[in-house]
Amino acid sequence: MHSPDADIIFAGGGLASCLTALRIAEAFPDKSILIVEAGDKLCGNHTWSFHLTDLNADELKLVEPMIAYHWPGQQVIFPDFNRKLSTGYASLTSESVRSHVKRTKNITSKEKSAISEVCEASVALEDGQVIEAPCIIDGRGFRPDEALILGFQKFIGLELELREPHGEAVPTIMDASVEQFDGYRFVYTLPFDEQTVLIEDTRYSDHSSLDEKSIVADIKDYARSKGWKIKKVVRQENGVLPITLGHDFERFWRNRPAGIAPIGLRAALFHPTTGYSLPNSVKLADKIAAMQGTMTTGAVRDLVEAHARQLSRRQSFYRFLNRMLFKAAEPGLRWKVLSRFYKLSQGLIERFYSENLTFADRSRILIGKPPVPVSAAINCISEKSVFQKTELA
Repeated sequence: MHSPDADIIFAGGGLASCLTALRIAEAFPDKSILIVEAGDKLCGNHTWSFHLTDLNADELKLVEPMIAYHWPGQQVIFPDFNRKLSTGYASLTSESVRSHVKRTKNITSKEKSAISEVCEASVALEDGQVIEAPCIIDGRGFRPDEALILGFQKFIGLELELREPHGEAVPTIMDASVEQFDGYRFVYTLPFDEQTVLIEDTRYSDHSSLDEKSIVADIKDYARSKGWKIKKVVRQENGVLPITLGHDFERFWRNRPAGIAPIGLRAALFHPTTGYSLPNSVKLADKIAAMQGTMTTGAVRDLVEAHARQLSRRQSFYRFLNRMLFKAAEPGLRWKVLSRFYKLSQGLIERFYSENLTFADRSRILIGKPPVPVSAAINCISEKSVFQKTELA
């Protein structure tokens, strides 16, 4: 009888696959796990950040060994006010995740292996090779779908080595005092050490295209405006994250191929307002690792779909807020929506990012004069509105 190539195969070697593989490897050290990645290296070239309050103590244990940088607080800057928060912040890097995966004994990886097809019990590679396992998990990243209506958080980041200390003690999550164009624009900075900083020029935009040359120039101009002299560019990373305005859950899952178990961005499991997937990936990894019975593709798919259904219901309020930002606010004035939000209590802000808003939190967010025209806000209430416009177009 033909033996499988592994107990579990992950299609795609991004963040969700690596975190889930690590969690399963910890829970089941006797299981053989294979990660198949098209690129040269697992995890590519990325920085994944999160608020320490996004995860509970048990969830934090999974990522703690991979935290490359952490800070005791953060700050935001808007045209009308600045604020410092004591919420802890941390970042994983591709290298910190990759090295942790490589050190895990029951995980192996197969890089430079482009995938042509994922099936319930096998993965076909473009070179003609077919590898088999009773459990195949699809973590190949985001794929557009008619059941998801999106805006985009897009960015280019430069990690810069400076000639002199930058003087920044904590990350600047949003500096929206910059010129506004291409939607809501802000600059995000992570101080890695005294003379190294990651600067990302970010736009909440209606389209996903990135003008690399002009954005790189904008980042360097921002550094100069801060009085920072650039010694060299260490690396560059680009990203386009989905921001959900509308999600037809049933249609989305009907569109998933039968017998396939998607995770992470592939399953639309990300924070609807930031596009960040790290906290959701950790929480789902815990659930998969706690499964009872034989771990098969079908069993994982059923678990993921049930988890995603609950999450989609909880995220409906976020999608409404996103429609307010993208459909009701003038692009050049979208910063006012975020400025108003950051004047709320720190606890509420933390619960917003951890997707644990209470009824009182939702009410508090909506109380008062909205920073958008009332008539435009009313038009955003129904989630069906964004689908109707798309279908009419």
